[in-house]
Amino acid sequence: MRMWSLAPELLDRQALVACWREALLAQAVLLGRTRGYTNHPQLIRFKLQADPAAAVGAYLRGIRLEADRRGYSFDDSRIERVAPDVNIDVTTDQLAFEWTHLQAKLAVRSIDWLPVATARVHESVTQGRPLPVHPIFTAVPGGVEPWERAA
Repeated sequence: MRMWSLAPELLDRQALVACWREALLAQAVLLGRTRGYTNHPQLIRFKLQADPAAAVGAYLRGIRLEADRRGYSFDDSRIERVAPDVNIDVTTDQLAFEWTHLQAKLAVRSIDWLPVATARVHESVTQGRPLPVHPIFTAVPGGVEPWERAA
């Protein structure tokens, strides 16, 4: 399960679709509809929210908005509920880790998307901003998140 902290606009088609599916699975887990993945590390930051399923719903909404922008058809009715003001901190080193991970994936499967994503990252960084993040996250200084399996 990979629920990217990076902005959905950086994800290639495969990553965006996979992220949608995995976030739907996370929603099912947090609503108690499946017994698998209940202790998956990617869920920790959502479980810490007042309404974990609604926090994942807000995450899903961000993915769906990017899908809409690209002309994809992600079914909004699959999102059970959405917390209105989700704000989860994510560390800058976690974002850097994810960006390196995504670049490696893009270099293999979506070489044409790599310059698109790189240009967006470059624009953000040269303007003194952190890597672009999903709308529910805020970048804060720090190391790779302790829940990251590869850490």
